[in-house]
Amino acid sequence: MGFLLSKSMDANFKKQQEFMLHNSRLQMERQILMQNQMRERQMALQIAWSREFLKYFGTFFTVATVGLTVGAIKRKKPVLLAPVLPLGFIFAYQMDSAYGTLIYRMRGEAESIMTSEHDRLDLPNGTPTFDSIEKARRAKSSLTSFLEK
Repeated sequence: MGFLLSKSMDANFKKQQEFMLHNSRLQMERQILMQNQMRERQMALQIAWSREFLKYFGTFFTVATVGLTVGAIKRKKPVLLAPVLPLGFIFAYQMDSAYGTLIYRMRGEAESIMTSEHDRLDLPNGTPTFDSIEKARRAKSSLTSFLEK
């Protein structure tokens, strides 16, 4: 009788373990999906910000270029066109960021760094561990309990 009860408990225990494993996998998948959605939203916001900034900067660049060109022609001073060159580079960068392939080139470079220069990504004191975090928490806590001492 004890053997049958033990066998039944073992089967229930295995089912419980499988259920817990399944739940932890589901939770991990949900967490990964949630983090990816948050990343996508942040990237979309960044691209939207670039496009909005480009509208304002494009207007400024156009007005400045026209004004400086008219001033250079009227006063016969071509040196007044000098600011157009750096402003043009900034405008081109913003255009590439908002509508061009900058994000794809950055992603490619990031992938290259992760594969061939992975040592540059290491944290100064290594990856934080539970013990290191707990040690820092205890050091900052002014109300340490008697159990932690």
